Amino acid sequence: MDRLASMRVFQKVIDEGGFAAAGRALDMSPAVVTRLVADLEDHLGTRLLHRTTRRVSLTDAGESYLDRVRVILQDLDEANDLVSSQTSELAGVLRLLAPPVLATHVLAPLVSGFRQAYPKILLDIDVESHREPPIQDYDITLMGAKASFDANVIARKVLSSVTVLLASPDYLRRKGTPIRPEDLEQHDCLRFKPPGGRTRAWRLLHETDEARFVDIDVQPVLWANHTDTLMHAALDGAGITATTIELAAPLIQNGDLVRVLNPWITDRLAMYAALPSRKFMPRRTGVFLDYLIEQTRTRVSSALATCSTC
Repeated sequence: MDRLASMRVFQKVIDEGGFAAAGRALDMSPAVVTRLVADLEDHLGTRLLHRTTRRVSLTDAGESYLDRVRVILQDLDEANDLVSSQTSELAGVLRLLAPPVLATHVLAPLVSGFRQAYPKILLDIDVESHREPPIQDYDITLMGAKASFDANVIARKVLSSVTVLLASPDYLRRKGTPIRPEDLEQHDCLRFKPPGGRTRAWRLLHETDEARFVDIDVQPVLWANHTDTLMHAALDGAGITATTIELAAPLIQNGDLVRVLNPWITDRLAMYAALPSRKFMPRRTGVFLDYLIEQTRTRVSSALATCSTC
């Protein structure tokens, strides 16, 4: 008996929901699939699956065994990938996941340069927002988080950031420039709508003194759960909004937006590149991760260096 083949078939039966489905996925007949699982049970001396005419389900022993089988097969595949990656050119598909704002403003500007440097690495980008992103399903998952982020995931910090207050020159000519945080009460505010619901209080933090903050009671004229919607509304003169400094810097640099109430900010954030829990990282993942961090930090630093009001 090929024990590894039987282990892969057993795992596929559970993942696909049955012997016939596993056979189709593996291009095997249901009879061969059934025999391999039965041989594995004979070898182990225990039943792994409950079988009925409609479905299969794991026994207690099968559930424990499946957990170990997944780890063993993943480690084996990663070991093979590691050896192969050291003897072959950089190529293959790199699967990336990012929320819309990071896909638009971080990933998209990198594609051309990266493809020129590594033309045989193909990028497969999914753009979705998740409260709990499926990190295990992707090579790299971009995620924004609080600066104090300490989740139990493998991640590299791309950059640290703050969210600043912005308005268009046209809006400020019409409504005036706020001088103190309390002045926001008299302005048209455009706010991001958090998952937990809306709140009138807008907490402002002092950028250089982490102990200082002030809560301002404002009634926003616009709530939106989409950063680009708020940015475009502010660009059109609708009011004052807040966004991360790396997204704002180019717009401030060319005069489309003006930072107001400096040095007050609305949050301290960080961008991370999360990785699946693997012992071995494919080379294509490593080179893209290094390129992402280097290019993103360079682009942000360049924009901020030429933006004296930031």
